[in-house]
Amino acid sequence: MTRFQKGDVVESPNIWRWPEVYERENEAQDATGALWDTLVELAPHDGLDVVDVGCGDGYHLPRFARRARSVLGVEPHRPLVARARERVAGHPTCRLVPGSAADLPLDDDSVDVVHARTAYFFGPGCEPGLAEASRVLRPGGIVVIVDLDATRHSYGAWMRASAPRYDPGAAERFFAAEGFGVRRVDTLWRFADRTTLGDVLRIEFTPAVAQRAIDGTPGLTLSVGYRVHTRREPTGLVRV
Repeated sequence: MTRFQKGDVVESPNIWRWPEVYERENEAQDATGALWDTLVELAPHDGLDVVDVGCGDGYHLPRFARRARSVLGVEPHRPLVARARERVAGHPTCRLVPGSAADLPLDDDSVDVVHARTAYFFGPGCEPGLAEASRVLRPGGIVVIVDLDATRHSYGAWMRASAPRYDPGAAERFFAAEGFGVRRVDTLWRFADRTTLGDVLRIEFTPAVAQRAIDGTPGLTLSVGYRVHTRREPTGLVRV
């Protein structure tokens, strides 16, 4: 997905450059359903208003629409906004707007759940987005941040090898200091064939690490860990 900065948007190469491959990646993820089950448990959204920040081409919006009253996708990359609008054309409760996590095009106190999955909220530096989430959430609303757990499984080791300057421990400490709880979730990515598996790993990792990951995955499944961070807004909050 997409990483944002205040007044700037930083390219997310995987989905921006290879949206069709990223579609196959989304299809492979969470084959056990454990991640979605955790999301529903920690951030229930039946009959509520949900915003998906950095929604990409809207892959998760129809899933939210099964339960939510309304679903808004926010995405800065205009080609992805167009793809997302096509995806949700048959879902009257879903809509798309261009925008960024650090400057959400929403009114104060207008939604119940702010969701971001592997988008923008990667630890220190995302404070503007956290402030925006608090601004648009109603009292008692919840922000839920889903990110890959780079400390677990072979996938986590490949992540660290591809991005050696990323410190997953620092990210976790940051969210804890910001008042977030965390739930670790194990699930599987299951691919249709080896070609798809290889294509996906090549858009996620550096070439050498991708080849190592392909060679180290004999079948069609990968064990992958996630962190689900949640923080609920106080009730009875009066804004000044």
